Amino acid sequence: MKYIQCYLLFFSGLLLLSGCDNKQNSSEQISKKKIVIATSGEPSPFTTVNSKGELIGYDIDVVKAIFAELPQYQISFEITEFTSVLAGLDADRYQVGANNFAMNEQRKEKYFYTDPIFLNQYVIAVKSDDNRINSFKDLHGKSTETTPGLNYSTALEQYNQQNPNNPVNIDYSEADLLALLQHVESGKYDFQLVDRAMLQQFIDQHQLKLKSIELSAEDSARIGLPYSYLLVSKSGQGEQLTQDLNQGIKNIIHNGKLAEISYHYFNADYSPK
Repeated sequence: MKYIQCYLLFFSGLLLLSGCDNKQNSSEQISKKKIVIATSGEPSPFTTVNSKGELIGYDIDVVKAIFAELPQYQISFEITEFTSVLAGLDADRYQVGANNFAMNEQRKEKYFYTDPIFLNQYVIAVKSDDNRINSFKDLHGKSTETTPGLNYSTALEQYNQQNPNNPVNIDYSEADLLALLQHVESGKYDFQLVDRAMLQQFIDQHQLKLKSIELSAEDSARIGLPYSYLLVSKSGQGEQLTQDLNQGIKNIIHNGKLAEISYHYFNADYSPK
C-alpha cells in the first residue's frame, strides 16, 4: 500500500507539472502578438500560389525567416487583391504587406517602410528584335499595360504629365506578369517596365523572345530606389513592429539566410548589403 501511495503521489506530481506546462504554453501563445501579413499572390517569384495551393515566393520566405527571429509574434498570411493589401494596411486589418513593394513618396506618408529586403535594378523589356527603344525618353508615343498603383504606373503617369504632347499610351490591366510580357513579345504592346531579376527569370523559364534595356540612374530614380521592402501599417503597434522587423532583417542578412533565399529563387544574391 505504501508503494502504491508513493506511486500515486508521483503520478499526481507529473500531472500537476504537465498541467503547469500546458498552462505556460497556453499563456505564451496568448501573449504572442498576432500579425497578419497580406499579399496579392503575384508577381511571381516574389509571391505566388503553387500547384498545391501553397503560398510561396521570395517575399513569403523572407517574412517567415524574419519572424523566426522574432518569437514574440505569431503570424498568418492572407491573399487579397493588390489594392486591398494597401486598404487593409490603412485600416490596420493587416499589419504587414509583402508584395515586392518599391518605395515612393506617396506611400511613405501612409506606411512605415522596413529596411530593404531585395536589391535590384529596373529595366525596360522589349521584343528582342525591337531597336526603337534604348532609353526612357524613347517611350514617347509607345504603348504598355500596367497594374494601377504600382511604382511603374506612377512613374509613367508622372512622365505623361510632364510630356502631355507625346505621352506614353497606358492601358491598365490586372493580368499577371507573364501575360504582360507575352503581350510585349507578341507586339501587342511596345514595352514593359520590370525588375531585371524577374525579367531574366521569365525569359529563362518561358523562352520569351525579349531583351532588357538598362535604365540610367536618373531614369531609374523616376520609378524609385532599386530596392523592395515590406510595408507596415502606421496604426497600433506599427512603429515597434517596424523596429523589430528591421532587427530581424539585419539578423538574416548577417547569418546568410537572406542570400540563401535569393539563390533559391534567382540563382544569384540580391540581398541588400
